[in-house]
Amino acid sequence: MTISVAVSGASGYAGGEVLRLLSNHPDVTIGAITAHSNAGQRLGELAPHLHSLADRILVETTVEQLRGHDVVFLALPHGHSAEIASRLPAETLVIDAGADHRLESPEAWEKFYGSAHAGTWPYGLPELPGARELLVGAKRIAVPGCYPTSVQLALVPGFAANLLEPDDVVVVSASGTSGAGKSAKINLIGSEVMGSMNPYGVGGSHRHTPEMEQGLSNAAGVPVTVSFTPTLAPMPRGILTTATAKVKPGVDEATLRAAWTAAYADEPFVHVLPEGQWPATSSVMGSNHAQIQLAFDPHAGRVIVSAVIDNLTKGTAGGAVQSMNIALGLNETAGLAHEGVAP
Repeated sequence: MTISVAVSGASGYAGGEVLRLLSNHPDVTIGAITAHSNAGQRLGELAPHLHSLADRILVETTVEQLRGHDVVFLALPHGHSAEIASRLPAETLVIDAGADHRLESPEAWEKFYGSAHAGTWPYGLPELPGARELLVGAKRIAVPGCYPTSVQLALVPGFAANLLEPDDVVVVSASGTSGAGKSAKINLIGSEVMGSMNPYGVGGSHRHTPEMEQGLSNAAGVPVTVSFTPTLAPMPRGILTTATAKVKPGVDEATLRAAWTAAYADEPFVHVLPEGQWPATSSVMGSNHAQIQLAFDPHAGRVIVSAVIDNLTKGTAGGAVQSMNIALGLNETAGLAHEGVAP
């Protein structure tokens, strides 16, 4: 079974990462590779690490170029995927790496993104309770944001097991600079980033906040409130999320650890580390893996969970390919066997 795949936004970090993974996928043939401002250029000029695709020429992102493939990955800026997806055939599997179809609430979308809501697609985070069943056979899939991927993996086991209070969740995440995309920005140049960290999107203004609350609320069965603070770290890849929540009366550390261990016992890509070992972003670099550790603070009555992912792989492209595999009935780990890179 050979699957023909087109990738839009291929000159960006997310699109390039999709191509990197697909180039090693045993069941995939890569068809159209598209871009906007970089159309007409040789891919090797923009992504020289993609050796097997270096001589491919980027074509304009149009429905005509994307139509005719079994799978289309849309790695486009937020607000640009919906119009193209609406014009692709219903039998085409369309996987949106942007935010257009992640949120269930039109009001939340309009508040944080400022445009009309394009509708909700099945959510491409297979490790969530019940998520795989919705992905099997799906023809439209919304890939989660990178921060929400780390936060939901960190906290969903506790909410799904009814161990955590829903009204006082605090999350601080550090992300590598690739999370801001490939466009040139003064605050992302080397002299601004090296040897420095800074917060942004403070005070509940980050667009990923409603997505986190949506996933945690679905797991808990009641509304969950999240206070989220992202920070920019002087590294190209990776997310370190530290998430804390109050535990319910009578919950102890053994109960917490048992819930997290059980939730991910059979997952190929999510690993709860042995007690005493804490995750590091370098351990998952370039891979679709996530590492998690937790501790109970009895003085504050809170669980503290640290989770690490590669924002471009598990946080975007890896989750997209994993979801494609499930939707098409392929081996879920196909094209995703890369271990982390160290040092």
